[in-house]
Amino acid sequence: MRVCWGVAALMLGVPALSGTARAQLAPSPDAPPVSTAPAQPEDDQSVATLKLQVNLVDMFFTVKDKQGNLVPHLTKSDCTVSEDKTPQTLKTFVAETHQPLTLGILLDTSGSQYRVLPLEQDVGSQFLERVLQKQDEAFLLSFDVNVDLLQDFTNSPRMLSRAMSKAQINTAGGGGGGIPGAGGGTVPTIGAPKGTLLYDAVFLASNEKMSQETGRKAMILLTDGEDEGSVHRIQEAIAAAQKSNVICYTILIADRGFYGGFGYSGYSAMKKLTEETGGRLIDVGNNGKKLEDAFQQIEDELRTQYVATYTPSNTKLDGTFRHVTVECGDGMKVQVRKGYFATPPQD
Repeated sequence: MRVCWGVAALMLGVPALSGTARAQLAPSPDAPPVSTAPAQPEDDQSVATLKLQVNLVDMFFTVKDKQGNLVPHLTKSDCTVSEDKTPQTLKTFVAETHQPLTLGILLDTSGSQYRVLPLEQDVGSQFLERVLQKQDEAFLLSFDVNVDLLQDFTNSPRMLSRAMSKAQINTAGGGGGGIPGAGGGTVPTIGAPKGTLLYDAVFLASNEKMSQETGRKAMILLTDGEDEGSVHRIQEAIAAAQKSNVICYTILIADRGFYGGFGYSGYSAMKKLTEETGGRLIDVGNNGKKLEDAFQQIEDELRTQYVATYTPSNTKLDGTFRHVTVECGDGMKVQVRKGYFATPPQD
């Protein structure tokens, strides 16, 4: 299945998602806290009880020791959670090793990935074959001058691999499959589709695909981290992922030679995206063995997760961002999203 969220849609349709259109989407079960408590009747004294929905915040995280090894078998007494530096009382603490996983693969098919795309396709297909279990599901999209849904949610690694193998470099240059500006096509002119819509891809995948899903959710970006032409800024993409409770991993795979003397600057933005959503950036250059190792590390982390839930002591639903920290003992490094938005009730 191929659905195109093209540049025209991004320029005209997507901004509406930040207002009215997005408000029509059902809130994610993982976008805490949202109150659905009915108003107290003022003129009906026969109402004896007031039903309340308990607001829970879910924090998915992994823990590593001083040597960088994953730490399994932790219990509720081993970890503490604070919100805006205020300690919170944990309601549940569970290891999520074999719980269902919703996965999104975001594949960079811009001109800069011309030499590394075949490697991504091969190793990415092997990863999906290994990681997807019966209760899991995944989707695949590509981003370049457009954002294309190459394969919708499925449990079939074969369907995902087939879709990944059909991904092609797209520069909108009109000169075939070559690299724009390097003799293989023209550099898009002002007003024409151009660039690498990386931030838009994260924003759309979070809002349109992940926001309605429950449980453990992760996105893996295969990219050099360079964005050009996105409607949304990096912080908007991060906020969309946080609101959908999505962990973002970036495998930074870059053909440095493509940039020549113009420099490369994709690292810092991807580091920010991954750290603020509870994921990690892994720089593999264009090394096939490092790419295989990166996928293995992500697979291990996704299968060695914990989830802690709590009811916030701050009950205000004012839409502000709440900073959350998780600690699990001296020397332990906790990989967790930086916080959540206290979403106000929808009209």
